[in-house]
Amino acid sequence: MQLHTRSAGSGLPVVLLHAFPLSSAMWLAQREGLAATCRVITPDLRGFGGSRLPEEEPSLDLMADDVAELLDREGIERAVIGGQSMGGYVTMAFCRRHPDRVLGVILADTKASADQEAARDNRERIARAVLDGGPEVLIQEVLPALTGTTTKQRRAMVHGRVRELVRSAPPGAVAWAQRAMAARPDSFDTLAALKAPVLVIVGEEDELSPVADAEAMARAVPEGSSLTVIEKAGHLSAVEQPEAFNAAVARFVRELAPHP
Repeated sequence: MQLHTRSAGSGLPVVLLHAFPLSSAMWLAQREGLAATCRVITPDLRGFGGSRLPEEEPSLDLMADDVAELLDREGIERAVIGGQSMGGYVTMAFCRRHPDRVLGVILADTKASADQEAARDNRERIARAVLDGGPEVLIQEVLPALTGTTTKQRRAMVHGRVRELVRSAPPGAVAWAQRAMAARPDSFDTLAALKAPVLVIVGEEDELSPVADAEAMARAVPEGSSLTVIEKAGHLSAVEQPEAFNAAVARFVRELAPHP
């Protein structure tokens, strides 16, 4: 299916996949800040933003194949593929299904482990609640963990922006994505099989995918991984501390650019 996409810049293509339950709007500071370094491509994953939600069973594999189709349409053979939170899950699915198209990997505030039963049950509960009653359950239960303590205390505008992005998430897409994430496999074998460099980024205040999860992913990569911990940021480090996030990505891309 055709994903709605926002892009900026030129050069090495870097696809950034958004967090749950946001859209490519979260990557505004990356499109602006990285455009001088690379070609930043930020699609809305199916159902979110301007992308439609086809009637198919929830699956991260379908979301990954959507990204491969996007590369085909853009005439891109290989790209850096990266994502934050849910976008990281889709990135790992892409690495499983399309490894020959991966120049580099960025995994931000995400984890390689599968959900335990309690987490899967909670995703289903939230999916049903959103379909029945709208976004209020997201505001009450999901939003508080998306940003770190520093952002809540000192960056009211950032937290408010995230709140509005969460509130605007379509209920059908929220439920579909929750069920797709609940069914995802463990991805440590995927990381161990990678033959491309990997950048792992994590906010030091991330409670959903804490530093320990980031360290475990970095260790799983056989070679060429680096880990950046962003101070005073939570689960949405790209939104909370965009300058630090962009600096880490820019360094990674510059190292790749001479050897595409």
